[in-house]
Amino acid sequence: MRIPLLSLASLLALLFSITARAQPSRPNIVFIYTDDLGYADVSCYGAVKIKTPHIDRLAASGIRFTNAHASSATCTPSRYSFLTGQYAWRRKGTGIAPGNAALIIDTAVTTVPALLKKAGYTTGVVGKWHLGLGGAEGPDWNGEIRPGPLELGFDESFIIPATLDRVPCVYVENRRVVRLDPADPILVNYNQPVGNWPTGREHPELLRVKSSHGHDNTIINGIGRIGYMTGGRAALWTDQDIADTLTARAESFIAAHRTEPFFLYFATADIHVPRDPHPRFAGKSGMGPRGDAILQLDWWVGRIMATLDSLQLTSNTIVIFSSDNGPVLDDGYQDNAVEQQNGHLPAGTLSGGKYSAFEGGTRIPFLFSWPKAVKPGSSKALISQVDLLASFAALTGQSLSPADAPDSFDMLPVLLGKREKGREDLVEQGASLSLISGDWKYIAPSKGPAVLPNVHIASGHNEQPQLYDLRNDLAEKNNLASRHPERVKTMAARLEALQQKGRSRE
Repeated sequence: MRIPLLSLASLLALLFSITARAQPSRPNIVFIYTDDLGYADVSCYGAVKIKTPHIDRLAASGIRFTNAHASSATCTPSRYSFLTGQYAWRRKGTGIAPGNAALIIDTAVTTVPALLKKAGYTTGVVGKWHLGLGGAEGPDWNGEIRPGPLELGFDESFIIPATLDRVPCVYVENRRVVRLDPADPILVNYNQPVGNWPTGREHPELLRVKSSHGHDNTIINGIGRIGYMTGGRAALWTDQDIADTLTARAESFIAAHRTEPFFLYFATADIHVPRDPHPRFAGKSGMGPRGDAILQLDWWVGRIMATLDSLQLTSNTIVIFSSDNGPVLDDGYQDNAVEQQNGHLPAGTLSGGKYSAFEGGTRIPFLFSWPKAVKPGSSKALISQVDLLASFAALTGQSLSPADAPDSFDMLPVLLGKREKGREDLVEQGASLSLISGDWKYIAPSKGPAVLPNVHIASGHNEQPQLYDLRNDLAEKNNLASRHPERVKTMAARLEALQQKGRSRE
């Protein structure tokens, strides 16, 4: 019997549909990257003075890592390492970038979004960038801004160029400043004042949030910033609305691409200074603006999770939550973060914090949730954000060339909870370079103050080698270098070899 052509076509379509449904679809990926959040700043990592139910929900649905690290104790290098799979200290010009810096990532380098784009993902970035924009002369704020995120593999971009405390205080969508009036061009300078806008140094009476150290240049929204700007009045952000604005953009990206695999790099502004949360969070934590900003951050996470729920995407979406470095209380503004700490310990029992070589600088919250594939639990595996690129390559069945991601290791089995053992060793970048190998940590000798001025954080500087047994002394109180000279010698040689070799991954 001859089958009619229409029926055969319908049968083939049905078979294709059944096959497609039987095959596991590629998971969506959302990386929520927070700013200056300490290891113990959220309740799923031990905070008792503040509750973060949405972040806790994420922890309960996936794996909570207790030995995970940002690659650096400051923001720009950590972000560089995550996106490129390379330790930032290997490349000059990857320190904390000014707001008018040129793009610091080579557009020829394989990045996380470029890798995932090859695998068929639509890629987007929303939030803090702080990796520079534009060519060698820096960004043209009044024209087309390139190269930038789109040249690194992102399909869509809605970003804060640098940090909340640095000018220009504007959003950039794809390659243009949002709402810029051509008749009111933006001028930015980090060396000298431009225009006649008042500064916090000369007019402290105009400040809503007072400076404690630095942060006394051009005043925007009653807050002194780092750097000088004038122009672009219609484009200026309102600090208290930033969380709403960025979260709405992230939700829109998810909704627009719900029928295809997507990667969203969602870099929150909280809890970086200046901490000026929306009025609905102000005064709610009992810990001042820093605590209120943590509550607002938890809300960011809750909104993203609710969006995934409403679109029925939660089961097959990987959500990663982490921070770019450890905590800091007074980072330039008089916001009572120290006075209203209320017994809260942002880094828990860890020593140091942001800028530091001690564990408080780089050991951070790291949650990995994928309900469809990962059973809830916890892991002590040594892992770094620099490993995400190689892990995503494995997830999408791609091979890396020897030149790609030289310090990134495939940690996918660890992320999926199928293997407990993580990296063999890890280099951390703080006040000094350090090496973690197993339970031991070596901090290379360096010169500098023991306590960092202004921020009052233990730096880890010491002109003598430091060696700590992290299994028994996670707070790094007992320097065992003199008792274990051979171990110091071995670890110092390993650190030097990693520096000289130019790569960790074979």
